[in-house]
Amino acid sequence: MKFSLSTSFAKLALFTLLAVFLLALGGRLVTLNGGYAACASWPFCLPVGASGWAQLFHRVSAGLSAILVLTLLFQAWRTQRDHRLLLPLTTVTVALFFAEAFVGGIQVTRGFPVDLMVMHALTAFALWAALVGLVLAAGIYAKDSVEFPPLNVRERLQDFLILTKPIIVLLLLVTTFAGMVTGVRAWPSLSLAFWTMLGGAFAAGGSGAINQYIDRDLDKNMQRTAKRPMAAGRMTPAEGLSFGLALCIASFYIMAGFVNLLAAFLSLAGIIYYVFLYSVWLKKLTVQNIVIGGGAGAIPPLVGWAAATGRLDIPALILFMVVFMWTPPHFWALAIVRRKDYERAGVPMLPVIRGEAETRKQVLIYTIELVAVTFLMPILKYTGMFYLVSATVLGGLLLYFAWRVFTTEGNKTAWMMYRYSSMYLMFLFFALMIDALI
Repeated sequence: MKFSLSTSFAKLALFTLLAVFLLALGGRLVTLNGGYAACASWPFCLPVGASGWAQLFHRVSAGLSAILVLTLLFQAWRTQRDHRLLLPLTTVTVALFFAEAFVGGIQVTRGFPVDLMVMHALTAFALWAALVGLVLAAGIYAKDSVEFPPLNVRERLQDFLILTKPIIVLLLLVTTFAGMVTGVRAWPSLSLAFWTMLGGAFAAGGSGAINQYIDRDLDKNMQRTAKRPMAAGRMTPAEGLSFGLALCIASFYIMAGFVNLLAAFLSLAGIIYYVFLYSVWLKKLTVQNIVIGGGAGAIPPLVGWAAATGRLDIPALILFMVVFMWTPPHFWALAIVRRKDYERAGVPMLPVIRGEAETRKQVLIYTIELVAVTFLMPILKYTGMFYLVSATVLGGLLLYFAWRVFTTEGNKTAWMMYRYSSMYLMFLFFALMIDALI
């Protein structure tokens, strides 16, 4: 591998590194001179003394850095769309740059709390590491002669939406919001709800995009997933990975800046759980992939509870268990219908490894356990009569569908179980919210 900064992209990366260095230098000068109040007007001012000049220098370097960073992002998505290192690394670098500016701004407005100061320092370290890595990678891999066909903006936006798995995101946001309402037994403030739901949507959507990047070759062998953007070739793997990473980074800083750190780290834990524990490791390793991996989808109620209350309590853990126990019968019902897909793709789902009869039995067993867990809330007096009646009716219907799956062969009953179980979880959490409000 030959290192050279002769390409325009590599030169732009180097200039961006130097501009960000000047920005950091200006910030340090402002801190040493106590110049935050020396320039009262925005964006420019008539500097007075060393502190004023330091503040003006910092602002000019910030503007220059932002322009270069955005130019770098544009050039990467224009000329490096197929490179699985340069495009994701550029996107992460740009996301970290604006995350650093965001944290720096809110820590000033909030009087420099210790948690934000630590986050600011860690983000700065990550930004510098990403910038240096990008310059080195650009010097080795960047090319100027790469040309790509023009993009259809509408189709590209549709593909980005598909990457996020919007139906799954919607279901996860219902459980997140229910966790908020149940936690405080009242409607959360509009701003708190907005930022929590936005951060949650970005976390779930980003995780879904990275999952599709990991499964892009596997998806080609499954009828249900063959038309996904990366599997179908409408989007390069680098683009899908970059989009997912950007959403995940944004989700963490949105949660940390506008909600609280507990919710932010719980959301981050959900991303790591889904991407690494499930997608990378468990999915192709064990027949228990859905059982263990179900914990990733069970974290959103914890995020909502922590966002509203700033802590985790026993009811939040019960909500986690409800979603955790719901996941296996829901996805095993789908796996029965799509058994041949999973077999072709080499995914060790339960019906592929142990057969449909065993899968149908496990669907019934886990459904019984799930319905039992839903009654912990009223038994422990965390909910009232409305939830109890709703859980009884909804659970009774779910048990009926599970019994049909157990006793009736064919895909029709399994498909009905899969479809109803989605509605079941949504309606159960709606019942939780209503019960908490009345």
